[in-house]
Amino acid sequence: MKDEFEFIESIKPEKHHQSSLVLGIGDDAAVYQSTKDMREVVCVDTMIEGVHFTKDTLSAFQIGRKALAINVSDLAAMGAIPRFYLVSIAIPSEWNDHEVAELYRGMKHLAGQFDMDLIGGDTVSAKESLVITVTAIGQVEEHVELYRSKAEPGDAVFVTGSLGSSAAGLELLLDKGREGFFNEEEHQLVKLHQEPFPQVQVGRICADMMVRMALNDVSDGLASEAHELAEASEVTLIIREEDIPFHPALRATKEAVEMLEYACNGGEDFQLIGTICDSKVEELVQKGKKAGVSIHKVGEVQPKSDHPVYIQRQKGTEPLKKNGFNHFR
Repeated sequence: MKDEFEFIESIKPEKHHQSSLVLGIGDDAAVYQSTKDMREVVCVDTMIEGVHFTKDTLSAFQIGRKALAINVSDLAAMGAIPRFYLVSIAIPSEWNDHEVAELYRGMKHLAGQFDMDLIGGDTVSAKESLVITVTAIGQVEEHVELYRSKAEPGDAVFVTGSLGSSAAGLELLLDKGREGFFNEEEHQLVKLHQEPFPQVQVGRICADMMVRMALNDVSDGLASEAHELAEASEVTLIIREEDIPFHPALRATKEAVEMLEYACNGGEDFQLIGTICDSKVEELVQKGKKAGVSIHKVGEVQPKSDHPVYIQRQKGTEPLKKNGFNHFR
């Protein structure tokens, strides 16, 4: 990185998608007009080289793409429409100009699919690892409250997509490296880890239903996210093992015990877990089918008990421990 200001000029968007944007990159702060009857939703996540990613498992393009995807997934869990993002990046000398440009190209690629505008950030040097922090901003109607605290006894528990695929893909990448040989099923799992797609469409379906619902994104594993919902709502969640959805590629390559471990404690699937009144769950599933996305009922909500989450298996029901990713464990 020879010149910070030349670099900022090089990543400055050529056009804007959002008509509410008043002033983007080029001043001390971005300015945009808030839409009437809408609430702003803001989230931020940091990725650190060697902790969250390495060049052995992700290309620079994929690192950038995932850095934004993580935040867009949080917006999806709030039912929000993605609008803007800001990027703060600390770049070590080991990263060349092409690689940094690829990071931003990855973010731009995903942002374009949601009409998001890059409106600012910060660029500094780093001594060792690359650090990238993305702030994402979205909007949601003021009556929509898809909060973790909204689950009630009698609700159905649902998840989107398939779970455990990302963790299985990461294991393959750590074993073989990004340039390793993967068969067709393995390649699918690798791609699901490298290029997750945030479930914004499902979040918007949930928002449009205008019913009481709790929602959370699956970033740290099914067990961890289910615990967050249960604890916030002061209820107990029962998850049925037989109903947890797995990708066909995962079923083709792993045993049932491994699949369950990946789903519960692997993380980075960036699907959604939620609760909804049991009488409405089938309507939600059908709305998902019509939109081309899969939604699965996997359990129910019960009154608070000795443990926040239980898993129902063929041999009986047992507590589901919270063993997902934790930075300080």
